[in-house]
Amino acid sequence: MSFEFVKKLPIPAEIREQYPVSDTCAKIKAERDAMIKDVFTGDSDKFLAIIGPCSADNEEAVLDYTSRLAKVQEKIKDKIIIVPRVYTNKPRTTGEGYKGMLHQPDPEKAPDMLAGLISIRKMHMDVLANTGLSTADEMLYPENYRYLSDILSYVAVGARSVEDQQHRFTVSGMDVPAGMKNPTSGDLSVMLNSIIAAQEQSFIYRGWEVNTSGNPLAHAILRGAVNKHGQCIPNYHYEDLQLLFNLYSKRDLVNRAVIVDANHSNSAKKYAEQIRIVKEVLHSRRHSSDIAGLVKGVMIESYIEPGSQKIGEGVYGKSITDPCLGWDESERLLLEMADML
Repeated sequence: MSFEFVKKLPIPAEIREQYPVSDTCAKIKAERDAMIKDVFTGDSDKFLAIIGPCSADNEEAVLDYTSRLAKVQEKIKDKIIIVPRVYTNKPRTTGEGYKGMLHQPDPEKAPDMLAGLISIRKMHMDVLANTGLSTADEMLYPENYRYLSDILSYVAVGARSVEDQQHRFTVSGMDVPAGMKNPTSGDLSVMLNSIIAAQEQSFIYRGWEVNTSGNPLAHAILRGAVNKHGQCIPNYHYEDLQLLFNLYSKRDLVNRAVIVDANHSNSAKKYAEQIRIVKEVLHSRRHSSDIAGLVKGVMIESYIEPGSQKIGEGVYGKSITDPCLGWDESERLLLEMADML
């Protein structure tokens, strides 16, 4: 057979029973969910900063980093809601390379999916318990969502997954905001069709026939594109945001919202450019009331040390996947964002 069935993994209910969220953390998450929801519905004029490492590869460093975020959150809480990126699944274009803590709790050791499921749940829970900040993660595997669904306050669907039916339908059953990235081609209609598909659905999920009530908090994420020559094409400029507003206006959707990803193809992975990109997006919001109502936040890749490293180099708090802003620049940017709002 082509498949080797290594081990049967516990179902989400079993993992959640073994590692339950405390009543205190559940209350904090519910309060945070309500705050974040109000941003997307327009009931709050606060701005979202979804910020953190490209990949959450080490719990000690992630907890250190998010503890720093929590201190900044106190300073800017009147204007900005910080949602830590704790990304534990990494899509790989060729299937090669580090696929995240879910696969490898220790990046220098062999994959262990059972240990990974436990590690990622524990890390998300520890961030919430230690900082009071509920987290964001990318949904790489739709069938795995319920391992974390009682912890996450934000979910992203990546550029390579956004056209997949199972990703779209799974989002339709979520109670939290889910961002649909534009595909690597940049086709905005694919992204908007995904948002429509994230409404009421019936489908097969984890061996069950399920019905969902739809997710009115599904929204767009602009992350730039790549043309046929492999060149990056940004889509965060004023004209891009106005175009998205116009395209949204032609569709029957309850909420019109976008998060701008300041890295990836928008920055051509030149991580320091995220600072300029975020400021330009904020300037566009000031220039147009339509764009101000549309753009609900930004996504920033940031860690303790700037740049990136190869697995095994051992620099504490430095990305082992895409390069990230360092802490000093990140803290300064968050404070400057608050001043600009």
